[in-house]
Amino acid sequence: MAVKSEQEITQIGSTVNIKGDISGKSDVRVAGSINGSVNIEGELIVEKTGFVEGEIKSVTAVIAGSVKGNIDTDKLILESNSQFVGNIKTKQLIIQEGAIFQGNCQMGQNKQAPAAPAAPKEPVKL
Repeated sequence: MAVKSEQEITQIGSTVNIKGDISGKSDVRVAGSINGSVNIEGELIVEKTGFVEGEIKSVTAVIAGSVKGNIDTDKLILESNSQFVGNIKTKQLIIQEGAIFQGNCQMGQNKQAPAAPAAPKEPVKL
């Protein structure tokens, strides 16, 4: 695995407030706030001072701050003192002690549920 350079990480400082959608292929570190969707092909890191309100799609996500919206990611870590309000769709979820999660969670692969067995045509005699 190659080590990522500083140029491959987009940083949103604590005094920066973004209103609009963000998309890209690099990792994103948020210390400020985003009001809009985030769609990245990397890791999203929301620091303790960070806030995101909107839909999130990323490969992985580490939340230490606050998120209000739905997320679709392969791996999600809710660190202690984080707050997440919304629905989660992920393959792997880690919730540390002290984290707040309010919403629904769907985990695992998107497999079709097996069909229910057909009801017998004739009553079963015992």
